[in-house]
Order: sequence, then structure tokens, then C-alpha cells
Amino acid sequence: MRFYTAGESHGQGLTVFMDGLPAGICVDEAFINEQLARRQKGYGRGGRMAIETDTVKILNGVRFGQTTGAPITLWIENRDFRNWETIMATGGERTEAAEEKSFHRPRPGHADLAGHYKYGHQDLRDVLERSSARETAARVAAGAIAQLLLKEFEIRLYSHVLVLGGVAVDPATLPQSHEAIIKRAESNDFRCAGPDNILAEMKERVDAALKEGVTLGGRIEVVALGVPPGLGSYAQWDLKLDGLLAQGLMSIPAVKAVAIGSGDIADQVTGEEFHDAIVMEKGKITRPTNRAGGLEGGVTNGMPVIAHVVMKPISTMRKALPSVNLQTGAAEEAHFERSDVTAVPACGVVAEAMMALTLAQVFLQKFGGDSVAELKAHKIAEFNV
Repeated sequence: MRFYTAGESHGQGLTVFMDGLPAGICVDEAFINEQLARRQKGYGRGGRMAIETDTVKILNGVRFGQTTGAPITLWIENRDFRNWETIMATGGERTEAAEEKSFHRPRPGHADLAGHYKYGHQDLRDVLERSSARETAARVAAGAIAQLLLKEFEIRLYSHVLVLGGVAVDPATLPQSHEAIIKRAESNDFRCAGPDNILAEMKERVDAALKEGVTLGGRIEVVALGVPPGLGSYAQWDLKLDGLLAQGLMSIPAVKAVAIGSGDIADQVTGEEFHDAIVMEKGKITRPTNRAGGLEGGVTNGMPVIAHVVMKPISTMRKALPSVNLQTGAAEEAHFERSDVTAVPACGVVAEAMMALTLAQVFLQKFGGDSVAELKAHKIAEFNV
């Protein structure tokens, strides 16, 4: 299974191309749009979210609500394009409006300067438009299709915010069940399952950052439930599922660190404290803890798959950092483009999408089949051996 995206932040829209999905996935358009709406929410989002109301248009590969096995194409319109049509035109001569919207002062932490080095762009808008996190709307749409496939096999995903702007949730205060965490996280604008006082602190931190003109990062936990054992491989480095998950999650704009399970504390504890004991309970092998995050040796072990994703503060800030004008060489402040104070709650939704796409890929590799019915037959046979 492969997927690709195309489109610019202020262009006509975003395109998703997916290939290798089996026939017979029930495609719920409302579910895809629900995921797109979740990506747009969250305390600290900027003005762009008031302009766009993302909805998907399925162009190919689905008939009467089911995938046919053919490639799938999805389209998400950029409603803001009407204000950028002469600036982002695909043909004709460069306009005065395009010149006005060009910029030459790269933002530290963004792809601006790197894109200038790679492609030789002098107008850094040619970098900004594709490197923008607007592209993640396309990933969420693709991830929703992957989730619909995984749902056929009772695999589901969720995420919640653990840290925002240095305000951290004490794990001991989290609800004790997955269902309770989901319900709590989806009930507030921070997508956080922590207690009310932590939500209040997060709000104060975001409000203060807005006044100061700076941005905030954070940490998200993303979880997949019902994942069968045996996905991934320990035989080759590029087939290890923890590596594949890390690549997918690290590819999200502004994500700078990924840990599987409790991997980020592995340097602080002994093996006795870190590894998950194996016990027999009611005739079944189980684990009293899940610090490995459901993966051992690059292969799922039947426990929930868990990853922690760290998002850096957004690069575009009103309180701009020092930069250099690439046209003049003069020291100037970095360019400012309309921006969020934080997008950590939204990052969790994108992380769900990337985990779903990765899990769907290795699920199809293991069980094989050109249709959902064939996949189900193979999965039943696999675990009846």
C-alpha cells in the first residue's frame, strides 16, 4: 500500500493518491470529514481554521460506498484559494500581487532556508507553500481510509496530549481505561485527558504565549488497540515496525522526537524496571506492563501499540527571530506568516493518521489479499494454525 499527497497551502486544494488497498472497504465519507474537522480544532489555532472547513471529495476508486481495489484519489478544496488565485496561478506571467507576497527572510526552524539551498528558490514562498503543515489535511484523509480498513479487524486508534508548553499531565491522574481517556480527551479543546487544573494551566500558557508573540510545542501519546501480534519483522532493518512508525511519525511537520512506549526513559532505569514480564493469566500469555509499547524486536507482541510524539514550537512567530534577507544579505527579522500559537492537539490527529497508514501497510503485508473478505479468511487461518 502506498499513498502520496500533492498541493500547496494556498493553492487550489490538496490531492491524495492511494494505491494497494483491497476491495470491499466500507468508505464512510462522514468519518473522513470528522477526522478532518478534528485536525482543525484545538485551543491556540490561528485564523486559517476560521476560513477552511475541510471536506473530502472522493474522485476515484470507490463505488457505491466501497473500495474497488483500484487506486483511490481524494480531493480537499482550499477555500482560501479565492484570495490567492493571482498569487498562486499555475500559468501566465508573474503578477504584482505575487511579488507583494514573495519573501526573502527565512524563518529559523522552517524549511525556508533549506529549500533555498536545495532548489535554488529565491522567492521563499515556493518553499513555504509545499512545506506548510496544511499538507497534513491530506494525510488525515488518507489515514481515515486506513482506519476504516483497520476497523474491519477491530483495530482502532486514539491520541491525547500529555504536555503543552511545559504544562505536563501527571500519568497517575489519567483515567484508568482507554475508553475513559478517549472520552475525556475528546471533550475539550486541548485533547488532553488530564484534570481540570491542568487544562486551566494549559489555557493560561497559550494565552500568555499569544500576548508574547511566541509559539508552544508539546508531547502527544498515540495508541492503537487490538493490533494482532506478528506485524513487522526482526529479519531486516527496513522492515522493523518501530522503525517504520518512527519514520511516519517523524515526517509530520514540526515533530522532532518519537519514542515507542516508554523508550524515552530507557536511559534512566534498569532492565528489571523497564522490561515487561511475561505471565500466564486465564490460560493466555499476557503482560502486566507495556513499557515496550507493543513492539519487541520490531514486531508487534499483542499489546497496544503506543508512541510518544514530541512537536516543537511552530517556527512562524510574531516575535520573530533574527534572520538574513537573501536578496540583500542584510540582517533582518524573520518573515511572519499567519500562524497558530500551538497545533499540538491537532498534531495528535495527524499522528493517528500516520500510525494507521503504517499499521495498515504491515497488516496487508502479513495477511495479504485483494479484498477485505480474503484478508479476513487469511487472518482467521493464520490464528487457527
